[in-house]
Amino acid sequence: MEKAEREFLLLYLAASRERLLESVEGLNEQQQRFRPARDRWSVAECVEHVSIVERGVLRKIEALVLAPQPEIPPHAQPPPRARVPDQVILARVPNRSSRVTAPPEALPGGRWTDFAELLREFEAARERSLRFAAVTQSDLRGHFFAHPYLGELDCYQWLLFLGAHSERHARQAEEVIAYPNFPGAADSATA
Repeated sequence: MEKAEREFLLLYLAASRERLLESVEGLNEQQQRFRPARDRWSVAECVEHVSIVERGVLRKIEALVLAPQPEIPPHAQPPPRARVPDQVILARVPNRSSRVTAPPEALPGGRWTDFAELLREFEAARERSLRFAAVTQSDLRGHFFAHPYLGELDCYQWLLFLGAHSERHARQAEEVIAYPNFPGAADSATA
C-alpha cells in the first residue's frame, strides 16, 4: 500500500467510526430498538450489522494476505484486477438511494442486548481494522475476494468498504431517528 493510500484509509476509517458513534449518541433503550417498519432495522440492528461485517471482512483479509502464497508457475495467468475504481466504492456504498439485502450471516440477530456493549464491540472491531491498516506490509492490492454486489475487490478496497459501509449505516440510523414515530420525536419538536 502506498503511503498516500494508507494515510487516506486511516483517516477515512477513523472519521467513519466517529460518524457512526455520533449518529447514535445519547439514545435511550426505546430509541435504540425502535424499528420504523417490520422490514426496517433499528439503530441497534444497524450497529450490530456493521460490527458483524467489520469482523468478518477483516478476518477474510487477514486470511488471504497472511496465508503462505503458492509459487506462481511460469506462464500462469496474471492475478485478477479489481474492476471497480476506489471512488466508486466511496460513492456507491454509503449511498442510501437503493436498498441492499445483507447476506444471512451478516444479518443482525440481537447478539448484543446491551447497547453500550454493542458500541464497544463496534469500536473494538474498528480499532482492529485501524491497527491492521496502520502496520500491514502485505500486498493488499494483489489479493482479491468478491463482494456480492460490487464484484471482485482487492483487500485495500475492502478496507475502504468498511469505512463506506459504516457511513451507510450511520445514514440509515439517522433516517430511523428522523422517522415521525421515533420515540421522543414529538417531545423534542415541542420543546
